[in-house]
Amino acid sequence: MTKALEGVRVLDMTHVQSGPSCTQILAWLGADVIKLESPTGDITRQQLRDLPDVDSLYFTMLNCNKRSITLNMKSERGKEIFTELVKQSDILVENFAPGAVDRMGFTWERLQEINPALIFASIKGFGPGKYADCKAYEVVAQAMGGAMSTTGFENGPPTATGAQIGDSGTGMHLVAGILAALYQRVQTGRGQRVSVAMQEAVLNLTRVKLRDQQRLAHGGLSEYPNEEFGDEVPRSGNASGGGQPGWAVKCSPGGPNDYIYVIVQPPGWPKIAELIGHPELAEDPDWATPAARLDKLDKMFALIEEWTQGLTKYEVMDHLNLLNVPCGPILSTRELIEDQTLADLGAVVEVEHPERGVFKTVGCPIKLSDSPVEIVTSPGLGEHSAQIYGELGIDAAELEDLKTAGVI
Repeated sequence: MTKALEGVRVLDMTHVQSGPSCTQILAWLGADVIKLESPTGDITRQQLRDLPDVDSLYFTMLNCNKRSITLNMKSERGKEIFTELVKQSDILVENFAPGAVDRMGFTWERLQEINPALIFASIKGFGPGKYADCKAYEVVAQAMGGAMSTTGFENGPPTATGAQIGDSGTGMHLVAGILAALYQRVQTGRGQRVSVAMQEAVLNLTRVKLRDQQRLAHGGLSEYPNEEFGDEVPRSGNASGGGQPGWAVKCSPGGPNDYIYVIVQPPGWPKIAELIGHPELAEDPDWATPAARLDKLDKMFALIEEWTQGLTKYEVMDHLNLLNVPCGPILSTRELIEDQTLADLGAVVEVEHPERGVFKTVGCPIKLSDSPVEIVTSPGLGEHSAQIYGELGIDAAELEDLKTAGVI
């Protein structure tokens, strides 16, 4: 059975997280992803190591299913070899600082001359304009994309989310752009530039807050628990900010993640009221309707919490699911990595690494019925140099010369 992207070659010049998260998805979908690294390697091979002299989990969890070559792009021979690689590639992906690839001598115009069918995909921190040359990292993107100003509790500071929406979130946006360009190439035969800015990717994921920013012109936001509203969308704790009120309530035995998120929809309120021992509130005019409950959401969730604190989050989930009440226990990273259901789904997988042994990583979240994903370990630095450069006609003797000269 062939893979969805079988026959597509990706020249992967990305590093750290945003770019590698994109190219790893392409590799999982069947593309031949050639990770081009400097002779010293992607910096994340060494960052946050848990084992000495072994590629870090940071690197291994972002570079599965790829092949690795090394190349010194500052050397003339390195540029010649790169040119040959571009000729044989369908997609080139990079996330260097603005202008870095141009300074290597490979502007978009030059790349088009080398390979008119090439799709050249880039991640940058910001789009053209006043921020274009500013450095961007995960939380910088969250800060400047609207996520941090709307995350946290009302009287607390802006807060970053644990989900890497700046880095991996941008990588997922770039996957969509690349696949669109690849499809369009089928029609036109031409490659094109694809770019995603981290700030804009976060902004796209924060769109509902821009919705609410415009709604503020007509008064306060009734579904938010905040008592006062200014001219900006406030931080609202664990409120959903949507049409149905929700909150994280405490469960037994009271640990840091012994909580469950409960959403109260109109049809669910009578069932919840009876379950928590207050059936009278289903008919009480001060509680019976969403409008009546709106100014006492804190009291409503406090009553629910009185009940949930006597049960574990899983027991609460069982009770509420029987009543068709939307809820979800707060799962810790340990619970997720040990969850058998996620393992059975392939959402968390075990991978054999030649040096560290077995490690766990996320599986491919995109499921294609005709293109199942098998996840294999990340490559060693330059592990496939001889193989891939051999395809370019570089024999073993020249390969040794290139190593001696520091070209690879």
